Amino acid sequence: MSDDPPADRESPIGHPVIRGNPDLTGDRAPEAVQFDPSDPERLADAAKTVRAFSQNTAGAEDNIYMLRGAAACAALVRGEGSYKKAAERAGGETTISFIRKWARVHDLPRSVRKYVATGRIAPTAAKHIARVHGEARYQLAWAVLDHDLTVRQVRSIASDVNNGLSVERALKEQDIELGQITLTLPPETYLELRRTAALEGTDPQTVITNSLKQTFQE
Repeated sequence: MSDDPPADRESPIGHPVIRGNPDLTGDRAPEAVQFDPSDPERLADAAKTVRAFSQNTAGAEDNIYMLRGAAACAALVRGEGSYKKAAERAGGETTISFIRKWARVHDLPRSVRKYVATGRIAPTAAKHIARVHGEARYQLAWAVLDHDLTVRQVRSIASDVNNGLSVERALKEQDIELGQITLTLPPETYLELRRTAALEGTDPQTVITNSLKQTFQE
């Protein structure tokens, strides 16, 4: 069994794990709709939501609105059995490409979706993060947080990764270092870090890295 963190959704399709969490969505949590692909009534709701979602971009700045649309897309695909049938069921201007892109966003791991819900990762950037697979999803998502990547940059990096580059190499092409993060420590922690590094004859980065490795292994 792999110890790697899951790169895909673990909770049921359409279940409002993030949208229904008041710690993330506040007063809007009770409004979260569950799109159960096995329930005909909920599937009909999903179809209506997808159609409205595909025709209305007025909520593009509303991350919860976008996550709801993504959930509806994923549930409709699961319920209908294919992207083509899902697009036909939604009707209107809904395309296969549209449903595929947003269903993949719903499939992102919870830790990434949480940042979409809170606005740290734009839904339009999440669409491109969802285009890559495995741990590359995490690498690209965390690079967005650490380096304030634009949607255009995320799209370009995702394309490079799908063309065979590693995320690390694709980021370097844009002068961005994977794993580079700036930390602000309390004065007492900073002093102890520096003291420990000096006594061990190493540098703060090594001390932090070794400490984190031990913590994660435990």
